[in-house]
Amino acid sequence: MIRRDGRGGQPAPPPPPQRAWSQAPPPRAYAPTQTPRPYADGRRVPPAPPRNPQPPQPPQPPRPPRPAGEPPKGRRPRRRWRWPRRVALVLVMALVASVGGMLFLDTKLNRVDALADYPGRIADTPGTNWLLVGSDSREGLTPEQAAELTTGGEEIGGQRTDTIMLVHIPRSGATTMVSIPRDSYVNIPGIGRGKINAAFSQPGGEQLLVQTVEEATGLHIDHYAEIGFGGFAGVVDALGGVNVCVPYPIDDPMAGVNLPEGCQDLNGPDALGFVRSRATPLADLDRMDNQRAFMSALLEKVTSPATLINPLRLWPTIAKTADSIQVDDGDHLWNLAGLAWAMRGDVVTTTVPVGGFDVVAGWGDVLLWDRGKASEFFDALANDRQIPQSLLTSAPS
Repeated sequence: MIRRDGRGGQPAPPPPPQRAWSQAPPPRAYAPTQTPRPYADGRRVPPAPPRNPQPPQPPQPPRPPRPAGEPPKGRRPRRRWRWPRRVALVLVMALVASVGGMLFLDTKLNRVDALADYPGRIADTPGTNWLLVGSDSREGLTPEQAAELTTGGEEIGGQRTDTIMLVHIPRSGATTMVSIPRDSYVNIPGIGRGKINAAFSQPGGEQLLVQTVEEATGLHIDHYAEIGFGGFAGVVDALGGVNVCVPYPIDDPMAGVNLPEGCQDLNGPDALGFVRSRATPLADLDRMDNQRAFMSALLEKVTSPATLINPLRLWPTIAKTADSIQVDDGDHLWNLAGLAWAMRGDVVTTTVPVGGFDVVAGWGDVLLWDRGKASEFFDALANDRQIPQSLLTSAPS
């Protein structure tokens, strides 16, 4: 029997077969994408009470507003403050090293008892007075160094003064540097009248020279410094030379120097020849002018920033100075530094007022002071006043 669907008369398709309940579904070709989650109770659990409960604190009043610009308390300093600390630490270490080095070099100074008391010694006078002595001592020079410096070698014994300078540092005002001619005819205690440099050549010459200068000038000497040929040249070389304006050509084989006129850098041997030479029209008087000019140039170089901030130049200069210079027992390197600082810049440079020349039996040619002018000249310094302009001179009138 053929069934028809009633719309076209075609037979109806057979119904799909029925699946038995016991038959398992066909396996899937992929794994499930979800992961199972553990069960969690949605209810909130109260926290456990503290073991040591604290009593409730009363409410704190509100803090006042912090002023503008004030950093918050409790915060660590910003990193930018570390660099100033490091710089300050480096500066402190440099200062400690400098002080330590200065104290060490101070022990290397050569010392002599030059400022000994004596009966009737002049009392202390205002200001500070230095006696600077340039000795022609050849002690410690090798034959090669003596030949380089043209000093004449060891056959010239003893010691004499090529340079005698009195430096007065006032309580206020300009420092005064006075040249005392080495042929000055003055009274030498225990000897009588003679050339002032003869006092230095006697046994215990440092003390006798100081006493001679004090009695001739009426000034109390507070500090003493002396340097020889080799030490002078060594200090100049340690500085890298000194620029000096030579006022005229100097050709002096005896001093080992041949310099043209004009400003130029002088090394140690040339500088020594410049301050020693007497091959000029006024001989010793010209030499004293050259010595004061060189001393000013030397101290200007020592106190210049190019020297003070350059340890490769400063420390060799200090070390050479400490090794070469001779000072009184009570003097130190810082006293020398104070002298150099006081003589920087404008310094009044002059010579003792000269009255003329004479020939004295047993002494030869001597230089005479103008007694009236010299008395007024040194009286001004003894009272810590500036020397009158009319008395300032570098050559006899």
